[in-house]
Amino acid sequence: MTRTVNLPDGPLTLSGAGREHVTPGARFTSRVAYAAAHVVADPRAENVPGTPAAVDWDATLAFRRHLWSYGFGVAEAMDTAQRGMGMDYPAARELVRRSAAAARAEGGAICAGVATDQLPAGPATLDEIRKAYAEQLADVQDAGARPVLMCSRHLAAAARSADDYLDVYGRLLADADGPVVLHWLGPAFDPALAGYWGDADPARAADTVLALIGAHTGKVDGVKLSLLDEDFEVALRRRLPAGVRLYTGDDFNYPALIRGDGEGHSDALLGVLAAIAPPAAAALRVLDTGDLATYDRILASTLPLARHLFGAPTFYYKTGIVFLAWLAGHQEHFTMVGGLQSGRSPVHLGRLLRLADAAGLLPDAELAAYRARAFMTTAGVAQ
Repeated sequence: MTRTVNLPDGPLTLSGAGREHVTPGARFTSRVAYAAAHVVADPRAENVPGTPAAVDWDATLAFRRHLWSYGFGVAEAMDTAQRGMGMDYPAARELVRRSAAAARAEGGAICAGVATDQLPAGPATLDEIRKAYAEQLADVQDAGARPVLMCSRHLAAAARSADDYLDVYGRLLADADGPVVLHWLGPAFDPALAGYWGDADPARAADTVLALIGAHTGKVDGVKLSLLDEDFEVALRRRLPAGVRLYTGDDFNYPALIRGDGEGHSDALLGVLAAIAPPAAAALRVLDTGDLATYDRILASTLPLARHLFGAPTFYYKTGIVFLAWLAGHQEHFTMVGGLQSGRSPVHLGRLLRLADAAGLLPDAELAAYRARAFMTTAGVAQ
């Protein structure tokens, strides 16, 4: 079987030299690392825009077992799983329930998103928003996952000041059974979240987050930050109270942020980790031993892919995540809930294939080439 694929910018012969990284094993010790996982659509169902999500549960859970086997925790029902972009709340609730049960069986770590997406699109009152959050918080806690309080489009639209955020989140933290993760997702990932926490200036918004944490000691495990601003993340990390983690969601600058400096480091809750699990696991294992040079070398090889994968418009990165999972053999098709496989162009995905090959992310080059040829043929690139 040939390893050559004709791409929009010319032919590519896959190297077949997928790097031999660490084999599956125990969790890492020096960093906490959650990989935000995608969902596998049922290709036989009507997964088109505007229809309820139909999920292939077996393939979806198999991918989570793959992540647990490499030592990662799974961040479930987050934006990577197409929350707000094809994944409705009934499907998300079932996803959390099934994944949490699988985590218990596998001994894997799991956290899960809590949002307000069971509300209809459009205006909602602060009380309706709080009740929607509380309903999902109860669902996640009942399933046995650590809650991640995700940003709410409804709250971003309804809040008139930082005090509104402090009130809604404060009540949730008071009612939570244990520590939760606060999720700060920037407008690059969702333009509807601009000005979250009550201010368009991230520095003033950070004051609100810190005030919330300070008023609820022991109820916040960490802050998951996805603003794609390395300097801002480091500055916020240094301001967090002792015992509160900064979980980087920066898919552009994660190697340096996880590595850290003399004043601390970021842990990780990242979508890119699911796409680069074997080399990322190898890097985190050598970081456990203090081998910074090898850590830097391994993750440097993944960074060009990550920056392309999450390039503007960033919110369509999910399409590339699923494309890579298909090429790597983790699922049998390139179909997404909500029809989101159309979110990236053949040009973008062709470049992604080149970068995945260079990063050693394709364990079976012949299979990847076969599937890429099939996709490019349907896109009009003759093979």
